[in-house]
Amino acid sequence: MDFHPTEEQAAAAGLAARIFGDLATHERLGAAGTGSDAELWKALTTAGMTAAVEEVGLLGLVLLLEEQGRTTAQVPYAATCAYGILPVAAHGSAEQRARLLPALGTGEAVATGVFPARGRITSEDGRLTGTAPAVPWLRDATHVLVPDADRALWLVRTDAPGVSASPVETTAPWSAGRLTLTGAEGERLGGADAYEATLAAARTAFAGLQAGVCAGSLARAVEYTSTREQFGRPLSTNQAVLLRAADAHMDIEAIRVTAYEAAWRIDQGLPAREHALTAAWWASEAGKRVVHAGQHLHGGMGADLDHPVHRHFLWGRQLDAYLGCGSELLAELGAVLAQEG
Repeated sequence: MDFHPTEEQAAAAGLAARIFGDLATHERLGAAGTGSDAELWKALTTAGMTAAVEEVGLLGLVLLLEEQGRTTAQVPYAATCAYGILPVAAHGSAEQRARLLPALGTGEAVATGVFPARGRITSEDGRLTGTAPAVPWLRDATHVLVPDADRALWLVRTDAPGVSASPVETTAPWSAGRLTLTGAEGERLGGADAYEATLAAARTAFAGLQAGVCAGSLARAVEYTSTREQFGRPLSTNQAVLLRAADAHMDIEAIRVTAYEAAWRIDQGLPAREHALTAAWWASEAGKRVVHAGQHLHGGMGADLDHPVHRHFLWGRQLDAYLGCGSELLAELGAVLAQEG
């Protein structure tokens, strides 16, 4: 594969970095609490960052989500793209694409998804019943992509009869909610392969988000240990600190490169299920190590709940388990490889 982004992908990532850097500041994140930043979301959609995903593909989205992760920006960007823009573009009918993609691109519609499928939701004649205990960004969503027990995909409006949502606080401030469906009407999206394809793309996208979260955590640790002195010299001159930071850097590179490969293969229409699982495993296992290292390298400051590095820790731990924890992903990967062998 070619690891160099296209001109369009690089330009989109650069613009996203400026928007996130300017608006997702520590002060604004603190003021947002556990909710989303409406002003930042408007800035992203006005700049075309959501609509651009159709053009830059999944690899471009991974690059964009790295920039979100660096700042832990509290907007439903990852969910809207992974469970709205990409699946509708890939699996929607011509009528669905024409109706849904413009609204998703402008931010008028916000999507999220009940992934991975846990068999809690059943469907009968297009009516869905069941619960999902914690759906990220549900409080912001206008549409929810719901797989039923048979892994058929249904798009459900959050304001439809039979749909209710109640706030749930997760480790990271993702505006999550508990989704309850009672005979709610769903709109079928895609065919039999749509669920696995959407899950693989979502795992890859959120691995990119984790790469950014970890890179932001390490950058803060490097800055802190370079300026904080102990026994008359910066902490960064201690060999143990250097080695811990180097290990974290290599873990981040592993998350990044596996996410890039999976995204590139999906964009090229190549088989990528095991590659997406590999990226998700690295995001879970290595991501957990990196955010722990970032907090540890801050010493006592890392225990301060108001310190910016603590936000990276919370996001990293949330992403560690989201879409499958390390052991679960490894078991699934082993089963896929055994089946193919």
